[in-house]
Parts: sequence; structure tokens; C-alpha cells
Amino acid sequence: MSQTYNPSKRKRKTTHGFLVRTKTKNGKKVLKARRQKGRKKLSV
Repeated sequence: MSQTYNPSKRKRKTTHGFLVRTKTKNGKKVLKARRQKGRKKLSV
């Protein structure tokens, strides 16, 4: 059986990156929520 987590920097950026989050309405909600919580890192 193979590992389920096979890290790739590109995949990580294109799926969870800041620019991707800012493009959608729900992504903006995510960033807003994380800002309100006071997260140091908003996204990858």
C-alpha cells in the first residue's frame, strides 16, 4: 500500500495558496475568518 500524503509544493500552492483563496467568495470568507481569529499565517 502506498502513502496517502505525497507532498508537492506546486499542488499545495495551487490548492490552498493565498491567491487561490482570494479568487473565490468562500475563499475570501476563509481568509476573513482567519484574520478575525488572529492567525499569523493566513494561508500557505
